[in-house]
Amino acid sequence: MSMLVQISSLTKRYIGTSALSDITLEVPEGHIMGLLGPNGSGKTTLMKILAGLVSPTSGSVLVDGMVPGISTKAIVSFLPDVNHLDRWMSVGEAGDFYADFYHDFDRKRFEELLAIMRLTAGQKIGSLSRGMVEKARLSLVFSRKARLYILDEPFGGLDPLARTQVLDALVANFRADCSMILSTQMVADVERFFDDVVFLDNGRVVLAGEAEDLRTKRSASIEEIYKEVYGHVETR
Repeated sequence: MSMLVQISSLTKRYIGTSALSDITLEVPEGHIMGLLGPNGSGKTTLMKILAGLVSPTSGSVLVDGMVPGISTKAIVSFLPDVNHLDRWMSVGEAGDFYADFYHDFDRKRFEELLAIMRLTAGQKIGSLSRGMVEKARLSLVFSRKARLYILDEPFGGLDPLARTQVLDALVANFRADCSMILSTQMVADVERFFDDVVFLDNGRVVLAGEAEDLRTKRSASIEEIYKEVYGHVETR
């Protein structure tokens, strides 16, 4: 089995604090990995390192055999947890920007996703509700034919119907030659898609494994395991 992501002894320190400590994990090609944990557990830092936006303090990180940086940005489609689109842009202009920046952007796929999300190219980002902005951002991310998709809390601001639309797009976009890392606290909504799960707490891996193996060994759902690991922290 080919490993698209390989992380060994990864540590990231900021002044006075440690965001990640001795992280070792792999993501096989064709797998969806759930990256789970409460706020402040290190999920976003790990994702930004994989996206080539933050440099590790020590350890080894490879994406498709390459150190994250300019070369890997061409094969990684990253959805950050904050809106990165300018308010003055229209949805279509955001698509033009992605098409200019990423050679793997599929305009036809983008148009199909906008229709699924009930968005139009002429709508201004600044006029959209929070949920509609999230759908626009997801349409852009899923319109790339990337090798690795990294989604940081992609369901913020989405109502149940919109979440269903996004999940349908997630399934339709996934290919056997790519992998996906998905961070969410809405575990119940998406756990059926997980091949592998990693639980982080205070920058460390506290539990990891194949999702079905964890369910079998613990006789519990991933959401129930989440509550057990984090002391019955509520998922949304």
